Amino acid sequence: MDQAGYIYDDTLATVLAVSLELGRPLLIEGAAGVGKTEIAKVMASALGRELVRLQCYEGLDESKALYEWNYQKQLLSIQLRMQSQDSHQLPRDLFSDEFLLERPLLKSIRSEKPVVLLIDEIDKADEEFEAFLLELLSDMQVTIPESGTIKAKSVPFVVLTSNRARPLSEALRRRCAYLYIPYPDLDKELAILRTKLPHVDDRLSAQVALAVQKLRSSDVILKKPSIAESLDWAAALDALGIAELTPDALRSTAGFVLKNEEDLAALDTMEDLVPGSCGGSCSHCGGHDHG
Repeated sequence: MDQAGYIYDDTLATVLAVSLELGRPLLIEGAAGVGKTEIAKVMASALGRELVRLQCYEGLDESKALYEWNYQKQLLSIQLRMQSQDSHQLPRDLFSDEFLLERPLLKSIRSEKPVVLLIDEIDKADEEFEAFLLELLSDMQVTIPESGTIKAKSVPFVVLTSNRARPLSEALRRRCAYLYIPYPDLDKELAILRTKLPHVDDRLSAQVALAVQKLRSSDVILKKPSIAESLDWAAALDALGIAELTPDALRSTAGFVLKNEEDLAALDTMEDLVPGSCGGSCSHCGGHDHG
């Protein structure tokens, strides 16, 4: 995780290590953009494993997540073999691996080498699909009616993420280790900016980090800025050659950190957003006078 530049604490590292050792699925909750999905990507890279991703959405079913039969190929096989001597074998042959289309869940447990399986934004899927996952999460196996039960050839490291758009079932939670990732505090936000954007002036990064903290703590901001938006904002300011977060710089680049009309309009009510009130005495601005 150090090599990937992912800023973490001891709790996160411990939960990841133990979940991996025990082969336990890991449920990660938190607001959008706090780095939940990135954990799965970093783990895949660190472990040298393939990342298999299932993006959840309303209406997702097993034909998109687990398997599907290649109906066109089955129909062609029927046409070619109806007159053959082994036509009595056709019903069984039609549901062999030759006609099976793997989707992410089946691919992950049939892989000869362990993978990292990311089930992203499980809270967006229906409750029926959540229940469908329980067999995989508890027994590392899936059942295909036409073929029977398929046990995992290798145990994937399963990461589920949730933005908490809806409550998840207790049955799913019991089968997983749990990790909650909050928005980063000022020190962690600044560390992320310095790690991901080392070319950006350190003073500007500190000002961006402080401004984002104020935006998140404000009651008038509806969509709190994510870490990704902090990075986008700092990168945009740097691309414009801006080394100081002034009111003018804020107004011209606010669309990189705030993503709806109401929040942009609310900036006019936040007079202390630009970090200039500390008089240069705060530890994060390096003692500069923001004027």
